[in-house]
Amino acid sequence: MAGGHGRTPGPPSLSQAPRAGGIESISETVLGSGVRVLSEHIPSVRSASVGVWVRQGGAHETPGQHGASHLLEHMVFKGTGRRSAADIAVALESLGGSLDAYTSREHTSYQARVLDENLGEALDVLADIVLAPRIDAADLDLEREVVLEEIAQVEDTPDDMVYELHSGRMWEGHPYGSSILGSKESVAEMSSETLRELHGARYRGENLIVAAAGNVDHERLVESVGTLFSTAEGGEAHGIIHPPAATKCGEESVHRDAAQTHIVFGTDVPGRGDPDRYALSLLSLSLGGGMSSRLFQKIREEMGLCYSVYSYQSFYSASGVSGVYVGTRPGSADDAVEAISEELDRLATDGLSDDELETAKRQLKGQVMLSLESTGSRLYRLAGFALHSEPFKGLDELLEKIDAVTPDDARRMAAKYFAPQRHLILRLGPEKPA
Repeated sequence: MAGGHGRTPGPPSLSQAPRAGGIESISETVLGSGVRVLSEHIPSVRSASVGVWVRQGGAHETPGQHGASHLLEHMVFKGTGRRSAADIAVALESLGGSLDAYTSREHTSYQARVLDENLGEALDVLADIVLAPRIDAADLDLEREVVLEEIAQVEDTPDDMVYELHSGRMWEGHPYGSSILGSKESVAEMSSETLRELHGARYRGENLIVAAAGNVDHERLVESVGTLFSTAEGGEAHGIIHPPAATKCGEESVHRDAAQTHIVFGTDVPGRGDPDRYALSLLSLSLGGGMSSRLFQKIREEMGLCYSVYSYQSFYSASGVSGVYVGTRPGSADDAVEAISEELDRLATDGLSDDELETAKRQLKGQVMLSLESTGSRLYRLAGFALHSEPFKGLDELLEKIDAVTPDDARRMAAKYFAPQRHLILRLGPEKPA
């Protein structure tokens, strides 16, 4: 396998043998540097999905770093000491594989999908861009223009922009309300030195998780990661994000000429570690999770007020958000808000019927099980537990958690979080017709 030479890692501080039974074979090793290595062996496939997660996202940034995590994610693809940007682009695509990345509120991720025989090359490329990006000032001058175009694209896409505006208002100054992309001003002023300092502090040791799913041998994976990531020691631990002191509710409008009014309802809910998230997920699914949901049947099918209406949820480490989106013509906006508010109030007052709860459970369990057809989905699930320092839950245990939600659990969560007066309702679109 290609790659630099580093010290052979000492004995891992934790090693977990593959779990027998079921369809999963999960292994985990923590290297002496703090890097966590996880794998799921799936012998029935000839591919491997592999990724590196860095515990650094938009919510960890200081005011002077606004948008730096995302801009750094772009910059690692501009070249390293060993590879040009073109070399990085062709390295895995020439093998029929793919390379991608994204930045979230609490982490940055770099992933590749390749044939199992090319896993070594994928790891080498990932280690190179994650640990040794060039971060050249001239490259930054070009790439900041790309990110400014990305910001402009969001601003010109109202069903994306409404979420940016809603988050900033609902979280009231909390880091979860900051745009992951940064602002036009912060990106324009970002220096290569700021990005190098962020990289040197956070792309290290205990902030790194390397995970792979597919036809992967765990011992060989650990050996490769130990060599390729041998320079990853040290660095600062990721920052702790505290729960918001308060969130905003009520109704607000942002006026913009458009053919539609885009409306987001949203309220804070417990974070990822709270066991009530299973009940919250079932409630959201029943409310607006598909064509059979209450909102789709009421707002679209019965009233004809929209083309798109759905519920959404995100669970972060310190808190979460649950809400509803609808896009409708300006003259129908009041009717849509009223109808959605009525459905939220009915859910908060009555909860779910036994039949609705059982249907939501079957739907959620089906989604979970179908996702296991993809090595990429298994990779994200594997890394997700590590990112949030949670013990891995196998499929059987996860399905048991869903089945364990009772009608009383659903009623309790519905009454606590789904009342419309608890939500911030934000409209983005033309002023109301006279």
